[in-house]
Amino acid sequence: MTLPLLNDLLNAETAVWQTLVTGDAAADAALLAPGFLGVYPTGFAGRDDHAGQLAHGPTVAAWRIEDARLLAPVPDLALLAYRAVFRRTGRAEEEMMFVSSLWQRQGGAWINLFSQDTPAGAAVP
Repeated sequence: MTLPLLNDLLNAETAVWQTLVTGDAAADAALLAPGFLGVYPTGFAGRDDHAGQLAHGPTVAAWRIEDARLLAPVPDLALLAYRAVFRRTGRAEEEMMFVSSLWQRQGGAWINLFSQDTPAGAAVP
């Protein structure tokens, strides 16, 4: 794992989280590929669904990334996996989930192709 690549992807992932804090749907959509696929406990979601969750403003009040791991099988494509600890807007309790995000470098910038969120404490398959 190269530290510069890990830092690049943590910065890209941070940008997505920040859109959830600011409620900026346009910025959120710009970070996701047109064919983005999200896999969540509620089902599948595309880019418009992901950005659409911000239609009524921010959804996250605070967050942090822990235990980040990186897989980079080929140049310009990498998977960032980590534990997210976050608090939704209007709630006092923290939640935790495991996230896997697939990023591709396009024209010098990283764009999110895929993300899967798994709530912590879910049953082991």
